[in-house]
Amino acid sequence: MRLRLLAALACITFTAFQQTANAQTAPAKTLDDKAAFNAIFDEVMNNGEAYDNLEVLCKDIGHRLAGSPQADMAVRWSYDMIKKYGFDSVWLQPVTVPHWVRGEQEYGEIMNVGQVNMLALGGSVATPIEGIIDNVIEVRDFKHLEELGTAGIKGKIVFFNYPFPQNVVNSFEGYGDAGPYRWHGANDASKYGAIAVVIRSVGSSHDDFAHTGSTHFDDGVKKIPCAALSNIDADMLHNALQKDPSTKFKMIMSCAMLDSVQSYNVIAEIKGSTFPKEVIVVGGHLDSWDVGEGAHDDGAGCMQSVEVLRAIQAAGLKPKRTIRCILFMNEENGNMGGKTYGKYASATKDEKHIAALESDAGGFSPRGFSLDSAMLARPEMEQLKELMLKYGVYSFEEGHGGTDIGPMEKAGTHLIGLVPDSQRYMDLHHTNNDVFEQVNKRELHMGASVMAMMCWWISEHGVK
Repeated sequence: MRLRLLAALACITFTAFQQTANAQTAPAKTLDDKAAFNAIFDEVMNNGEAYDNLEVLCKDIGHRLAGSPQADMAVRWSYDMIKKYGFDSVWLQPVTVPHWVRGEQEYGEIMNVGQVNMLALGGSVATPIEGIIDNVIEVRDFKHLEELGTAGIKGKIVFFNYPFPQNVVNSFEGYGDAGPYRWHGANDASKYGAIAVVIRSVGSSHDDFAHTGSTHFDDGVKKIPCAALSNIDADMLHNALQKDPSTKFKMIMSCAMLDSVQSYNVIAEIKGSTFPKEVIVVGGHLDSWDVGEGAHDDGAGCMQSVEVLRAIQAAGLKPKRTIRCILFMNEENGNMGGKTYGKYASATKDEKHIAALESDAGGFSPRGFSLDSAMLARPEMEQLKELMLKYGVYSFEEGHGGTDIGPMEKAGTHLIGLVPDSQRYMDLHHTNNDVFEQVNKRELHMGASVMAMMCWWISEHGVK
């Protein structure tokens, strides 16, 4: 496998951003929706290649933080991998991305208790070389932070001990509740004079894996070191502070923000036979955090999106409208790939982007789709729901389409998100445990099959 990857990388150059390939398709078939769905399902489940492609991405390339050598390798490998399928067009869209680096492995220690598992949050600054050792103030929530104010916070390390809520059916609801402590906890604590921040990981499992992810500082707010502790170690710190409020914490981090670099969105398409200027986008984000292998987040969504085109083509189906696969770059810490393509979609006069489907919730069994209200209101949706029920898809609700495709809303594009079973995703999200072995082949391919069905259905029926 590694030899195949190296051979592929050796023969790629970026001298041209677009290549038109001779499509290697069977004669186009004319099928009704039910027959087309069956043909797609049989092709993906019997001959699907998403799982094998994901293995190469995870094991031969690994994690892929935007701006890193691994992200560059992933672009080159993906471009070459997609070309072999003979889609109508394959090209690269340049994207300028931020380049944050973690540096040496973080060190965290509860003084006189023990070392902890800790990951710097993306966008954090480094500690001094010798690290920081100081008193810790435990904060329950943002209201508690405000109550403590400068008098209680200044000169201390703030420990946001906000647990991931377990009494939610969809784990993304829990992420939305606990996530703000990662997104802007350090920013808010810095305003009160905190010298550093550690948070309880935004994760649903009580284990020893710390969860990284982006944090943000407002203009004019002093940037301070910030990191996440595993849930087990967050308990340890809480217990230590209960026994001795004067307990100190030590942290050493060498992360830094470097100059932005150029990367690319990887794009491929099958041209529509009847309405080629009406475009349906399907995609995921090729970048990942610099821990684990980015298997569920979001290698799975990327390889599923490529499989959409492969399966439709291999089944001998010719869509009426153009179906375009995009592997976006830099969703995790800037969304520059999504923003760059969104600007194109809004500015182009040659194409109309009618719908966009994103898979960025893990490669687990598909349960449904989140859609905008206009799509849900279409009378034809009832027929689609009935057809999809056979494949275990039953939930069609108004909701978030996806971060990468979000900027396309300005172009009037209908946004759709694949909704897999969410119960395990937040156990793995942004951790060293998001690896290929956590992905089930049948579940991954089931998701790819219903994504292809959705794209095909929109291609046949359009949007109103």
